[in-house]
This record gives sequence, C-alpha cells and structure tokens, in this order.
Amino acid sequence: MVRSFFAALLLGATLLAPAAAQNTAPADGGLGGIKNANIFEVKPDANELPGYAEQTNGQRAKVQPGNNAPMWRQVNSGQPGYSSLPASEAPEAGVLIQRFVQYPGSRYTTAGEAWRQVRNHWLVPYGGGLLLIVLVAILLFYLAKGKVKVHGPETGRKIERFTYFERAAHWVNATAFVILALSGIVMAFGRHILLPWMGSAIYGWLAWVLKTTHNFVGPVFAVSLVVVLATFAKDNMLRRYDLTWLRRGGGLLRARHVPAGRFNAGEKLMFWIGMLLFGLLAVGSGLFLDRVVPDAMVYTRGNMQIAHMIHAVSVILMMCMLMGHIYLGTIGMQGAYKAMKTGYVDEAWAREHHDVWYSDIQSGKIPAQRTAAKAAKRRGARPAGA
Repeated sequence: MVRSFFAALLLGATLLAPAAAQNTAPADGGLGGIKNANIFEVKPDANELPGYAEQTNGQRAKVQPGNNAPMWRQVNSGQPGYSSLPASEAPEAGVLIQRFVQYPGSRYTTAGEAWRQVRNHWLVPYGGGLLLIVLVAILLFYLAKGKVKVHGPETGRKIERFTYFERAAHWVNATAFVILALSGIVMAFGRHILLPWMGSAIYGWLAWVLKTTHNFVGPVFAVSLVVVLATFAKDNMLRRYDLTWLRRGGGLLRARHVPAGRFNAGEKLMFWIGMLLFGLLAVGSGLFLDRVVPDAMVYTRGNMQIAHMIHAVSVILMMCMLMGHIYLGTIGMQGAYKAMKTGYVDEAWAREHHDVWYSDIQSGKIPAQRTAAKAAKRRGARPAGA
C-alpha cells in the first residue's frame, strides 16, 4: 500500500515538472538577452542612428542584439588584427579574410574568391580551349598541306646552320619547356580529366611529383632562356624584307617565294613575342611563385594570386606559339629537325627557305662553316674559303 502511494507521488511529480520549468523560465528565454522575433516585425530604427555604420560590436548589440556586422566588417576590411606571430615570417597572420577586389573576369568580392572565379571560370576552360583549338588547327593544316618539302635535289654541300653551343642551349631550353608544359597541363586540367578515372590516390601522388618537378625545372628553364635570348638576338633583328614574308604568310598557304634571313619573320616573332615577352613574364611570375626572393613580406596572398594569373596567361599564350614552332621544326618542314640535330643543312634547303642568309654566305659575309671559322680565328689564321 505504501509502495503504491510513493509510486503515484513520483508519477505526478514527473508530469508536473515541465509545467513548473516553463513557469520558472527566465524572462529573456535563456539566450542572454536575445529574444525571438519575427524578422518582418523588426523595425529598422537602429540604422537611422548617427554613426550606425561606425558602431562597434558592443554598441551594435545594444540596439540589435545578435547582429555581429561590425565584427565581420572589420574582418573583411583586410586590415590586420592582433597576432602573436612575427610579421617578418607571417605578414598576413592577422588577416583572416582578404579585402574586396575585382580581378579581370571576376565579380567584386573578396580577393580569394575573385582569384578562384578567374581561375575556374576563365583560365582553365578558355585556356584549355585555346590550346585545343591550336592543336586541331595544326593537325588540319598538316592533313591539308602535308610536310613542306624542298623543291629540287640536294647538292651534297653542307652549311653549318647551328654551332654545338647553340644546339646545346636550344635543347636544354626545349627539354625544360616540355617538362614544364606537361606538368603544368596536368596541374591545371588534370582534376577535370585524369582524376575521374585515375582516382584520388594515384592522381594526388602524380600531381605532387609533377609539382615538385615543375618547381625544380623552372629555374633551369629561366637560365637557359636567358642564354638562348642572348645567343640568337643578333640574327633575329627585324629587316624590311620580313614585311614581305608576313604579307605572303611565309609561303605556307600559297607556294610563293618569300625572302628570309637566317631566321624568317615567323621565327623572329616567335623569338621576340613568344620567348622574350611571354617567356620573361612566365619566368618572372614563376620564380615569384617559387618564392626565390628572400623577403617574406612580399609573399602575400594577393601578390601570389596576381603572379599566378600572370603566369597562367603568359604560359598559355607562349605554349600556343611554341606549338606551331615545334610543328614546323619537326614533322612540318623537311630538313628543319635535322638542322637542329646535326647543325648542318644542305645548300638547296638554305637557298629555298633562307635565301638572304644563303646569299650572304655565297658573298663571303658569313662563313659556311662557322665552327671552323671561329677555331681558325682563335688560332690567328685566315679560315679556308674566306
């Protein structure tokens, strides 16, 4: 009997507990002064107060509890807050969110998001599309025209077109460029092409290897580029007859004679625009991304984002031009690859493709055997045939 009484008493207390808790709940709802309200019933009187936009987070809480806009406005301002890390090692440690900017092709938003928009919406799709367009155009041209051949039999008399040093500088630079181009293509487009069928484990390892290789080969390309520019600059000076070559499209579309020196106008444009302009932009931005300058203060997120965009645009344009150069230097023109491989070309090839250069050799202005001429000059003797 007693046991039944206590059981009934316990059951009644359990049923009455929620009601008691509701009756004793704090007036502010237990949320530290923040009360529930219908958002459509909140009057915008607070934003009419003087100095509303300059209020601190504490001041805003008095008129609009729960509104942390001042705090986030300060976070988004790009102004550094307090950080115990030294500025010499971490210059942006106190900046949580970058300031608002508008990069070319992006909306006006935080710099990190603006860079993401430029990369994902412009550089990757349009850059990849441009590379494919150039590749398809070269393929169609080859199918339509075939290899550019020499009209007439070889004479058997050889002219030294490239010395050993020139060929070595070219091949070092070309090898470094191919490694950088292939690794860069995988890093830029591999996530969309290779990752779906390769899987994250293998692709992650491959991307890491290629990124590391890219970073180490970059300085090799930079040094070899300077050597190539210094070596071939003299013979790439533009001449008046280069305008004729350009007007006639180099004789590629119609079989017409086009005058050319040691390098034709197309090769000269490749040298000055593709190698000098785009090459130096790519090297400069790439070395900056490699952080080779011993000054941590310049390596802010904004500077790295700008360097990346410059690097991507210059490299893509450089690759488009070099694809045509590689095509004509290998399968596109008879005798071109052999010239860079052995250093020598037949007189018939030189006369047909570089007649101004050939005429200078015939007149004695330029020696036909440049290596022998230099060796004889070092010995203090007059080269044979001069």
